[in-house]
Amino acid sequence: MKMRHVRAIAVFGIAVVALTGARGSGGGSCDNNSSSSSSSSSGGNGSDNDSTSGGTSGGSVPGGTGSTDKAARDVTIDACTYDPATKNLVARITVKNDSAIDYDYNITMKFTGAAGGNVLPATAIKTGIAVASGASAKAELTTPYIGTGDGSEYTKCEVSRASRI
Repeated sequence: MKMRHVRAIAVFGIAVVALTGARGSGGGSCDNNSSSSSSSSSGGNGSDNDSTSGGTSGGSVPGGTGSTDKAARDVTIDACTYDPATKNLVARITVKNDSAIDYDYNITMKFTGAAGGNVLPATAIKTGIAVASGASAKAELTTPYIGTGDGSEYTKCEVSRASRI
């Protein structure tokens, strides 16, 4: 085989890897309806210092394979409630780190109401959730409830942004 053929094959191989990405299959969906309240999460998978934004509601999201999706995929929403004692909207989450590296996670949670409702979205942020390699950690994200009712108009919470460092 001539050198120009070897070069052409090498360039073609690099182009294919660059266009399709050298990655494993993540696929699937993230259903997080394990509690009596309605909740959902967004996610995918990827690499270091990952961040993602823009979740979806309805309990299922496409299983992304880009590097911006991995941190959100590591998050499971356990509960999405209103705490009348503290007058806060509360999201209880579990962050599971399946990688070989310890990470600190930063999560932004968006609280919303039923589709078509007149609920002003609320946001809660939790930073520095330390999760060792192969371990999981529970965390609670809270934000003050600014409504005048009993908090029941907030029916969903979703990860709107996630990163890990």
